[in-house]
Amino acid sequence: MSRRLAREMALQILFQVDVNRDGTNIEEALACWSEEFSLPSANVPFARQIIMGALEHQKEIDQKIASLADGWPLRRMPNVDRNLLRLATYEIYYCADIPGPVTLNEAIELAKRFGGEESAKFVNGLLDKLAEGAGKREDSNCTI
Repeated sequence: MSRRLAREMALQILFQVDVNRDGTNIEEALACWSEEFSLPSANVPFARQIIMGALEHQKEIDQKIASLADGWPLRRMPNVDRNLLRLATYEIYYCADIPGPVTLNEAIELAKRFGGEESAKFVNGLLDKLAEGAGKREDSNCTI
């Protein structure tokens, strides 16, 4: 459950960075949101990794998402969906230790919780294609 909290926190911070566009101090945001979410300190490095990774590779990640989001430019996507896709795409392409089905399941659950009515379907459709393209769509016995 604590990795899910780390992903929730990462989504909040990516959303904050995207909306504010003010050079948000990631370490300050991590400290603030870690306290808010009561994130176990052992999971802060995971949250930091996926936040920084998504930001560091945002250009490539956005290109991958845009290439599959036919008729949906990133700027038109709801902020939650766009940042959730960035987070999950980072996991799919840059976190070899996380099985694709785990990333998809976690992203769909976050879309249901934080997104709009159609977010879960939209996120699922795009991430399924991205995972397939990355060879991470295989079934997994991994539990969350």
